[in-house]
Amino acid sequence: MKNKTAILVLLLTFLVSVGTTLKAQSEILQKLHEIAIVDQKVMMPMRDGVRLATDIYRPKTGGPVPIIFSRTPYNFNTWQDGKESTRALETAYKMVEQGYAYVVQNERGRYFSEGEWDILGTPLTDGYDAFTWMKDQSWSNGKIGTLGCSSTAEWQMAVAALDHPSHAAMVPQGFGAGVGTVGKFQEQGNWYRGGAEQLLFFSWLYGVEHDKFKPRIPEGATQEDLIRISRFYDLGPENPPVDMLDALSHLPIQDILKNINGKKEIFDGMVTRKPNDPAWYKGGLYHDTMDFGVPSFWFASWYDVSISPNIALFNHVRKNASDASIRDNQYLVIAPTLHCAYTRATEDTRVGERSVGDARLNYEEQIMAWFDLWLKDAPNDFKAETPRVQYYTMGSNKWQSSEEWPPKNAKMTSYYLSSGGNANTLKGDGVLTTKVPKDNNTDSFTYDPMNPVMSYGGNVCCTGNAIKGGAFDQQVMEEREDILVYTTEPLKKGVEVSGFIETKLYVSSDAKDTDFTIKLIDVYPDGRAYNLDETIQRVRYREGYDKEVFMEDGKVYEVNLTPMATSNYFKEGHSIRVEISSSNFPRFARNLNTGGDNYNEKDGVIANNKIHHGKKQASEIRLPIVQ
Repeated sequence: MKNKTAILVLLLTFLVSVGTTLKAQSEILQKLHEIAIVDQKVMMPMRDGVRLATDIYRPKTGGPVPIIFSRTPYNFNTWQDGKESTRALETAYKMVEQGYAYVVQNERGRYFSEGEWDILGTPLTDGYDAFTWMKDQSWSNGKIGTLGCSSTAEWQMAVAALDHPSHAAMVPQGFGAGVGTVGKFQEQGNWYRGGAEQLLFFSWLYGVEHDKFKPRIPEGATQEDLIRISRFYDLGPENPPVDMLDALSHLPIQDILKNINGKKEIFDGMVTRKPNDPAWYKGGLYHDTMDFGVPSFWFASWYDVSISPNIALFNHVRKNASDASIRDNQYLVIAPTLHCAYTRATEDTRVGERSVGDARLNYEEQIMAWFDLWLKDAPNDFKAETPRVQYYTMGSNKWQSSEEWPPKNAKMTSYYLSSGGNANTLKGDGVLTTKVPKDNNTDSFTYDPMNPVMSYGGNVCCTGNAIKGGAFDQQVMEEREDILVYTTEPLKKGVEVSGFIETKLYVSSDAKDTDFTIKLIDVYPDGRAYNLDETIQRVRYREGYDKEVFMEDGKVYEVNLTPMATSNYFKEGHSIRVEISSSNFPRFARNLNTGGDNYNEKDGVIANNKIHHGKKQASEIRLPIVQ
C-alpha cells in the first residue's frame, strides 16, 4: 500500500509540474500574440527540396525588421512540455519586444523538419539557404544575427565561413572548436581530447538519436495540418531513463548504445573513427582551413567540456580571418559556470561545491547591444564600453578584462614535479617546485582499466547522472594509490593564474599504450582541494594524430598534454597542486592498455606506469602567472 501511495504522489507531482509548465507556456504565448505576428510550422525550402520546420515571431509593425535566428536539433514545439519550448517562447518575447523578428528552426531530419539528420553531417548550405529565404521576406531588413548555445551554436562557425551577405553578427555560446588544428588542439568535433574519447556523446546520442524510425508527415500536409498535429503529437519520443554511469561502464565501448537498446546508426559510424579519419571533415562543422566572415561575441565557461579549445578558436579567428575588420570584431566572455549556465550566476555562485562569489553579469544587455550594433542602422557604444575579453577570476571572485587571451601580463612559469619516489596519494612526498630537482627520480603507480579513477567533478556536459560537473573537494580521490599528488608549499603571497596551462611529462610503462591525465587544483589552508581544469593524452598519439607510435617496456618518452585553461587566484596560504594518473572515467573512455583499437575490446591489461623527474627528465607544468 505504501508503495502504491508513493507512486501516486510521484505521479501527481509530475502532473502538477507538467500542468504548471504548460500554463506558463500558454501565458507567454498569449503575451506574444499581443505584440507579435506568430507564424508557426513554416516549412522553409532548401536547395535540394527538403523543407525545414520553422517558427517565426515578428513585431506587429509595418516596417522591415532585423532577424535573430536559432537553428537547433532540439524540440521547441510550443504545445508540449519542455525546457526548449519554454526557452524558445521566452527568447521570442524578448527579441520581439526589442524590435527583432525571432526565427527558430529545426535542423533537417529533426522533429517536423524533413530529410535525414546527422550530428555532424548537416549540409552547410542549409544555413546559407535559410539566410537567403529570410532576407527575401517583405518583413526583413536583410540583416540576420545567429544565437544559440551548445548544439544550437555548433553550426554557426561553419556557416560564418560561407560569409553570406545577410549574416551580420553571431553569438555562439558553449560552442565546440570544429575540426582540425586550432591553436595547440587537434579537434574532431569534441569527440576526442588528446586522442581519448569523450564519453559525453555516447550519453547525448542515447537521448537524441531517434529520427530514423520516426513517423513521417505525409507529403503535401498544409501548415494548418502541421500546427494541428503538433498540438497532440510532437514527434519527440523519449528513450527510457537509464543509469548512465552503469551504461558507460559497458565494454566494448562500441556496444554501449546497443547494450541499452539505444539507436546507434550515427553512433556506429563515429565510434570506430580514429582522430585522423578524413570523415571528420565531411560534416557540417567549422574546419580550421576555412575563412571566417562574421563579427562574433563568444561565450565560454570555465567548467565547460571544451573550454580550452573554445578560447583557442577565438584566438584562431582573431589571427587567421582574412578580413581585418572581422579579426578586429571578435569579443569573448568567460564565465565561472557549467555548460550553457551563464545566466544562472547569483550573489553566491556555486560551481559544484565551491563558492566563487557574485559572478553575475549583464549578459542579456550586452548581447542585445551587440545585435543592435550590427543589425540596426543606428550605431551604439558597445565597442567603446565592452572589453575585448571579459573573464571571471575565481578565488579573487571578480570580473576582469583584457585586450587578448592570455592577458598580456601573464608570464609562463615552470613548476617542476619532484618527490623522493613516493608521490602516491595525498600522504605521499610529491612536491611542485620552481627549481629543477637535482636528483633524478621516478614515481610509479598501477593503472587497472577495470578499476579506473572515477571522474569527480570537472569540465563536463551531457553525461546524465554519470558525472556532476564543477569543483569538488578532491581529497577523497587523493587517497587512491594510482593518483600521484604534487603540491607547492603554502604560498607566502597570492598568485593569479590566467591563461593556458601546459604540461610536459616524461613517462614510461610496461604497456604498449596507456593514457596520462592531469588535474590542476587549488588547495585551501584547511585541506580542501578544488579542481580547476583537467586533460588527458593517449600516449600512442604523442607524436601527432596522423600516426600511432607504441611504447617499449622501460623506455622513457616525452609526452606533451593538450593545454588546460583557467583564471584562478591562489590566495596567500593556499597551495597549487596537480594530480597525475592514467584515467578519468567516465569523462574519458578508459584505455585498455593493449595497443589495440580499444573501441572493440572488452578485456584490458594492467599497466605499470612511471613519471620521471629531475635534471634529465624534467617533468613540469607551466602556469601563466599574472605579473
